[in-house]
Amino acid sequence: MDSPLGRILIAQNSVGLVAIDFQEGLAAKSPEAAWHFQKKLDGDAVEQLRAYFNGELYQFTLPLAPKGTLFQQQVWTALQSIPYGQTISYGELARKIGLPTAARAVGAANGKNPLCIIVPCHRIIGSNGTLTGFRGGVRLKEGLLELERRHSAKSNRQLTMVLGNN
Repeated sequence: MDSPLGRILIAQNSVGLVAIDFQEGLAAKSPEAAWHFQKKLDGDAVEQLRAYFNGELYQFTLPLAPKGTLFQQQVWTALQSIPYGQTISYGELARKIGLPTAARAVGAANGKNPLCIIVPCHRIIGSNGTLTGFRGGVRLKEGLLELERRHSAKSNRQLTMVLGNN
């Protein structure tokens, strides 16, 4: 599917989504899933991704089936608790899962996340606030964070207007 930040490829099995990635640079990443192209784009994943890019969806509700170690799964689950439009550091995420000295291991698991956007690995930043290590590249990470900031700001302005009119 096309998005404001480039073409997105989606892979799923009978259980759920196994991979979502930007096509740009995909050949260099050697994804585990075999990518099969369909001309007809439909389904909940496409609908929810479109709503996300339009600023209409802040939390995904899709069945997920990523392959990874128990530790990777733990990190990917914790990533899903980071609110839309917000960021935390690798160290903060390590503390959140009860392993305060595992920031580097969290970073490695974050880099193996096969479900970008849906499992928001782009919301993790360096301890000094820098944008680091995103599977799709820092430019895409910056684009996703900017999109979320823009939509969050718009949503907050609309809420203020509604509450201010009561």
